[in-house]
Amino acid sequence: MRIPILKLKDYLLVSVQIELDDKTALQFQEDILNKIHDVGARGVVIDLTSVDFIDSFIAKVLGDVVDMSNLMGAKVVLTGIQPAVAITLVDMGIVLHGVTTALDLEQGLDKLQQELEG
Repeated sequence: MRIPILKLKDYLLVSVQIELDDKTALQFQEDILNKIHDVGARGVVIDLTSVDFIDSFIAKVLGDVVDMSNLMGAKVVLTGIQPAVAITLVDMGIVLHGVTTALDLEQGLDKLQQELEG
């Protein structure tokens, strides 16, 4: 199953509506990087509101997506991180360096726009 990636101006919007397994996460990583390259996106908002569970591999893939996107010139904002996901990330000692977060998609778009324009 593929996660839809939508283009809005210079941004990509991704709303993860399924529980991520290893295969889907790796496919998502490839898809988002290809889409950044193909459309020249300057920013990406990844909405995780529907994700209730995350393991260390999925967290690593998300961190890698952020790092790889930054290397390609696209700033990433993660939105909608659920309390259980935040607790799990902290309990596992996983730190997503340089990752901007927001409570919801609207705030995430605002933050992304501010960072790219300011």
